[in-house]
Parts: sequence; structure tokens; C-alpha cells
Amino acid sequence: MRSTAFLVGPEQQINMMFLSTLPLSMLDASFLHSFCALLIHSKILTVIAILCKTCALMWYNLSYIPFARRIVSEIMILSL
Repeated sequence: MRSTAFLVGPEQQINMMFLSTLPLSMLDASFLHSFCALLIHSKILTVIAILCKTCALMWYNLSYIPFARRIVSEIMILSL
């Protein structure tokens, strides 16, 4: 988060964070990660939650690069 704040400035990053619904998915993944690790004690579910959280963060960071989300989406569709 600090690296993107450095690129676009902290005020613009905060505005972009609250305009997008993606931070909510990162927050959900964080709660899921904590729930799996602390309450359920499932290593497999914890690793899956960490992977979901990482993917959500990478997708959010792609929003700062013009057309990056579209390019990654097209690459993923072609790879399937």
C-alpha cells in the first residue's frame, strides 16, 4: 500500500480505495484468513485465504497501471 501511495500520492490513493469495491474483498480475505488461522486452526484453509488475499491485492495494484487489468484478464482467458 505504501508503494502505491508513493506513486500516486496518499490522498489520491485513499480516494481510489474508497471508490473501488476491491478493498472490501481484501478486507474480507483478511477476516477469512484470521478466522481460519485463529478459530478453525486449519492450515489448508489458511493458505487458501492467504492466496485469495494476495490475488485481491495484486488485482487492486493493477488498477494503478493503465489497461493492466484488461491485459491480465485477456491473458488469463487465453491461457485457459
